[in-house]
Amino acid sequence: MLAKGTLYICGTPIGNLGDITLRVLDTLRDADLIAAEDTRHSRKLLQHYQITTHLTSYHEHNEKKKSLELIERLKAGQTIALISDAGLPGISDPGSEIIRLCLEENIPVDVLPGPNAALTALVLSGMPSEHFLFYGFLPQASGERKRSLEHLSNCQETLILYEAPHRLVSTLQGLAEYFGEREAAVVRELTKVHQQVHKNSLPKLKEEFERTSPRGECCIVIAPYIPTKLVGGPDEWRNEVNQGIQQGLTKKDAMKDVAKRYGVRKSEVYQALLET
Repeated sequence: MLAKGTLYICGTPIGNLGDITLRVLDTLRDADLIAAEDTRHSRKLLQHYQITTHLTSYHEHNEKKKSLELIERLKAGQTIALISDAGLPGISDPGSEIIRLCLEENIPVDVLPGPNAALTALVLSGMPSEHFLFYGFLPQASGERKRSLEHLSNCQETLILYEAPHRLVSTLQGLAEYFGEREAAVVRELTKVHQQVHKNSLPKLKEEFERTSPRGECCIVIAPYIPTKLVGGPDEWRNEVNQGIQQGLTKKDAMKDVAKRYGVRKSEVYQALLET
């Protein structure tokens, strides 16, 4: 029995339609309204389970306006189930706005757990899972993206990113530039028939997907940064970068070679050059 005037956050399958809880199914059947990220996409799930509850759209382009409308419905005593295209609303999907408003208005909110792409990919990748950082999608603006990569490059926890297939190669290239030869896994098509785990160094993964265009949403799981005991220091790094340039390397490639040889980040070598 659903509580009147309550917002139910419902986790839905990330691929395989069988990955849904009985509690979520009961809630979707009994709710007065289902707010869905993409009603066309969600209708396939509902038809599969013969659920006829009325649908309304709730997505990133109408989230603020629609949240106010849904709040009024909740105040009137309706029960609303919120779903995204896949996984749990509010995690890289619309949902946080209406949850925030509900809490401000003392409207009850309940979360019904379900599938999660980040955790599924983490376990499937075989990467260390004791401590991890979920970052979601990297910023698309060039400056913000570079700052994020710089910040994340020394993350000493396993790092989990989301990425769309058409941006995967460029993202792997950026990661390789800032993270070097770090081990990583690209996990695709989670829970579907063609689920795959591609595990290699970041540069090798970039080369692999340059040859074969990826399909389906991707999770990138990156091994933790492990600080190494430095041999040498800024003076040696500067000298070796200059030697590399004299031998015909670009400054960027010379810095990359020195960073790899000494087991430090390229940003540290760059900072050493600034200090001359």
